[in-house]
Amino acid sequence: MPANLRWADLRLQVVYRSKRLNTGHLIEADQAFGGRGAVGPHALMLFFVSDAPNEPHGYRLHTAHRTWPQSPDSDVLPQLLAEMAEVAADNIASIGREWSPIGPEGSMVNGGDLTLPPGAWYVGVGVSTLDSDQGRWYQVARTLREAAAAGRYMSAFNLKGQCYVLLTDDTALHIDRDPQARLGDDGVHCNKTLNPDRTTYYNPYENLTQQGDDETRDIWRQLGALHHTLTAHLLSGRRA
Repeated sequence: MPANLRWADLRLQVVYRSKRLNTGHLIEADQAFGGRGAVGPHALMLFFVSDAPNEPHGYRLHTAHRTWPQSPDSDVLPQLLAEMAEVAADNIASIGREWSPIGPEGSMVNGGDLTLPPGAWYVGVGVSTLDSDQGRWYQVARTLREAAAAGRYMSAFNLKGQCYVLLTDDTALHIDRDPQARLGDDGVHCNKTLNPDRTTYYNPYENLTQQGDDETRDIWRQLGALHHTLTAHLLSGRRA
């Protein structure tokens, strides 16, 4: 299969997987909100693929993820990403070529596909966040509970979430998961095509990682630093 078709399909699969993980992240955080096991508003996602000749596009996507307990250390996304890049670099320095972010030693994840098939390789990293243009997670979560106390029905499933993803073919994806979106608005912004049959078209998101406010660009910068560290280590001398 041509590489452009495979990558276009992979982008779509990553979008579906990211939306699903963001929804699961929301449910977990909502159920635990205010309790001893409260979950932080951000989660890390790592994407790998393995050869799967029986699958339509010849590969299978594997996703591992990590959530954090609610704490000041896990509340600020750019800072959290910078810390994860430092953790990855420290693990590479101390453990060496054998280190994998999946573990067992120095694992960066605590959920999802924690065992990969032999030969699986890294294709990208992303973050799920419950902060959105509706407000910070803690703000909107409190709003839900205040509405319930006042007898007004509001559901966590009405809340938005978003994901940022970088892939090893230089794809950048921003996914706005909006349950109230108009029909046909999938909330996906990508600097590369999701439809390889379209040979020429104008893409307003060609420079996606340079768009947005200061915080958004900082998220992209810190995610890019982590992605660079993981790519250089995991794909060195391996299949990309």
